[in-house]
Amino acid sequence: MPSTKKKDVEKESEELWHLEHKDMTKDGLKESFSSSLQYGLAKDRFTATSHDNFMALGMSLRDRLVERWIQTQQRYHKKNLKRVYYLSLEFLIGRLLGNYILNLGLMDQAQKALEEFGLNLEKVREEEMDAGLGNGGLGRLAACFLDSMATLGIPGHGYGIRYDYGIFNQRIVNGFQVESPDEWLKHGNPWEFARPEYAQKIKFYGNTNMYHDKHGRLCVEWVNAEEVIAMPYDTPVPGYQNDVVNTLRLWSARGSEEFDLKYFNDGDYEHAVYEKMFSENISKVLYPNDATSMGRELRLKQEYFFTAASIADLIRRFKEDNALFKDFPDKAVIQLNDTHPALAIAEFMRILLDEEQVDWETAWDLTVRSFAYTNHTVMPEALESWPVPMFEKLLPRHMQIIYEINHRFMKELEAEYPSDSDRWGRMSLIEEGNPKKVRMAYLAIIGSHSVNGVSELHSTLLREQLFKDFFEVFPEKFNNKTNGISPRRWLIKANPPLARLLTEAIGDGWKKDLCELEKLVPIKKDRLLKKKWQQVKQENKKALSEIIRCQTGILVNLDSIFDVQVKRIHEYKRQTLLILYAISQYLKLRENPNASITPRTFIFSGKAAPSYFLAKLIIKFINNVATVINHDKVNRDKLKVVFLENYRVSLAENIFPASDLSEQISTAGTEASGTGCMKFMMNGALTVGTHDGANIEIAEAVG
Repeated sequence: MPSTKKKDVEKESEELWHLEHKDMTKDGLKESFSSSLQYGLAKDRFTATSHDNFMALGMSLRDRLVERWIQTQQRYHKKNLKRVYYLSLEFLIGRLLGNYILNLGLMDQAQKALEEFGLNLEKVREEEMDAGLGNGGLGRLAACFLDSMATLGIPGHGYGIRYDYGIFNQRIVNGFQVESPDEWLKHGNPWEFARPEYAQKIKFYGNTNMYHDKHGRLCVEWVNAEEVIAMPYDTPVPGYQNDVVNTLRLWSARGSEEFDLKYFNDGDYEHAVYEKMFSENISKVLYPNDATSMGRELRLKQEYFFTAASIADLIRRFKEDNALFKDFPDKAVIQLNDTHPALAIAEFMRILLDEEQVDWETAWDLTVRSFAYTNHTVMPEALESWPVPMFEKLLPRHMQIIYEINHRFMKELEAEYPSDSDRWGRMSLIEEGNPKKVRMAYLAIIGSHSVNGVSELHSTLLREQLFKDFFEVFPEKFNNKTNGISPRRWLIKANPPLARLLTEAIGDGWKKDLCELEKLVPIKKDRLLKKKWQQVKQENKKALSEIIRCQTGILVNLDSIFDVQVKRIHEYKRQTLLILYAISQYLKLRENPNASITPRTFIFSGKAAPSYFLAKLIIKFINNVATVINHDKVNRDKLKVVFLENYRVSLAENIFPASDLSEQISTAGTEASGTGCMKFMMNGALTVGTHDGANIEIAEAVG
């Protein structure tokens, strides 16, 4: 073929694959909505349900995300940019419809388009299930990090597990917490894309064979293992109005052979699907109960399952654009969100050693330069460890690698501290005992080039107490990265009236740079601004009071102080302290019903771990107190206690904007950082808190 003709064909092909930009106007959305409803869901205006309307709007937005998504990934690939891989067992992403509309800049267009169909955007948004793929702050932090990276234009990719059932749904029955499954996928998910072409085979159990190849090199193969398929599902993560869309890839477990026809034909129907059921348990539930040995083994399986799939996937991605493994640290960094993904270090070493035939010294150097670790605890007992017998049964090759890492590390310590044998024991990856245990946090520290705490105080405690020995050996690794939150989710989306007021007062630069909020300082005494701010707060309190009325039947006084504590129910979080204060106020009122006190509404919300008996008793205690106080006519709207069930991201978005007081009263020294305090503060609530975690830095910033 002549070169000119070939070029013409290539040009035509390029034009054929050129993405046509979807119409971002109201009329464009209307057309997409109608088309998605009819051609995507096979429904019309007579048969469409409320959920169909949500799905149709979701598909319309998804089309607009996809074109930006593809272009973003093509740009990353073409420029061969360094990528951030964020590994987390939790991603508490909540509802995505409103977030997508906001980040695409389509709020007005979506509202007006739906109005012309006789629909209300807020009611359509209520059809979406919260994706509760996290337990609390850890998972919400991960979600905010992804939002932030996309908004900053950082090539970031999240990796986690696509749990069939997320954090449980909570109901309050006779004051007690009752759990039920969180079936967040029951009605389908318009946002995700299955990627079977990138599925990974994950091994468990078996044994290892060692042999020397023809070059005399020691080789190890992992044999007789059971295999599980990790199926990836991708969710787009758009930046705020910048045309950048990153990826959250979640792995779902599948059997390598889902159906055995031989067993079925023999009449053994249960055995025919046994492998499918056995494999799928891995991604069935967020945090299975670890009170039994089977539960503990399942948790370890979950951690290895998603880290192994993620490491294989990111190495595949690296190889698409790079030929030499020596370049890996210059093209990728793997961020471990707490110790759950720490197995990724051993898995990365396994691939380099056994599959890529890299020598140990080079492999370890590449590993340390590629990994970074975020610690989230201040309590030694919260550091994850696994019994060696269970570990070596489930992951025999990784146990060998960890033993070798530890052996070499101990030799270095002996050379550096020859007379300090106590230090060797304190810093060993293997904790002595019966049984011995693998210390995952220690693996994360020595296998990473960066170790950060999540507040200034927390990072100081890591250096001076929790990891003091490691800091003395690796001072250059330790640093602080105070946690943060996304202002797009927690102010612009959660509190649109306040966001509009701020923009009216100081411009919209704060939406991407919160330092811009300092422009409020010179106008802080502006009477009109303060009046408008109070009006916004009152409207938000009115909206929350309606939620309280619908859920609990309790009518609250809008002029009362909304005194709020919403977080995981735990002894160290000290919900008991606040409810005891409520009791003291009630007893004062009983003694003197005519006392002049500022009306106050105590609002609690949060979940207790299903096996945490005392935390569940705290919930019962709060609800019993609420029953007594709320039914006593002496109060006359001066005092109310409310417990809102099923705390989740979408409920939090209604609570934070309406709060007057933020209770951050965890026992001092137990809260590594905390992000709830930031969400309250961002929405104009005053903090009542212990001198701990991020509270300290907020106080230093705002006084």
